[in-house]
Amino acid sequence: MKTLATLIFLLALLIDPTKIGKINSLKSEAKKAYLSGDFKTAIKKYRYLVDSMHVQEDEVLLNLANSYFQLNDTTNAAGEYQSLTQSSKNQLRSKAQQQLGVMTNKQGKYEEALDHFKQAIKSDPTNVDARYNYELLKKKLEEKKKQEQQKQDQNKDQNKDQEKKDQEKKDQQDKQKEDQKKEQDKNKEEQNKDRQQKDQEKKEQEKQEQEQNKEQKEEQEKKEKQNFDPEKM
Repeated sequence: MKTLATLIFLLALLIDPTKIGKINSLKSEAKKAYLSGDFKTAIKKYRYLVDSMHVQEDEVLLNLANSYFQLNDTTNAAGEYQSLTQSSKNQLRSKAQQQLGVMTNKQGKYEEALDHFKQAIKSDPTNVDARYNYELLKKKLEEKKKQEQQKQDQNKDQNKDQEKKDQEKKDQQDKQKEDQKKEQDKNKEEQNKDRQQKDQEKKEQEKQEQEQNKEQKEEQEKKEKQNFDPEKM
């Protein structure tokens, strides 16, 4: 007990009382600005405490990250929260993971956000906000997947209906083409028949003409023969 008291006394001698007063004053000013919503001033004060005074207290580090978050400075906020996820303190890690989940959720990175909320719950099972956000987002993702599946099924049904309509249209077009071809073939056949009939009629007419010419010739020869008188020769 005497040794511990001596150690505390020696440490007190090493710490500059003036520095302690300045740190306490800055912490008070930073927290006042933070609570009043003056996050720019809060960041300035907290940043000085961390960078220049080497303060690594949980409240200082978390409020600094939260101040960046409140100003929508996602880059710096994410960096600060990410550093806090390496903390040895469960509650601090949990709060940092929770805030990273909130940020990624706003960015539409739902799977990543869900994982952050899950890590927040693992770090601190009593983190009610992280658990609520996890359950809410999980339900939202399940509903989204269900809607996407329904949409896919609907698209499949629509595609099937369209394919059926396209096939029916194709079958109808093929039938029309087939009917047209049959009609064309029928017309060609009728034309051929007409042509053959005309050719036949023409042949018969020529034959009749030939027979008539032959008869006329024979008749003419007969007349000439009858009119022939050898005595007049």
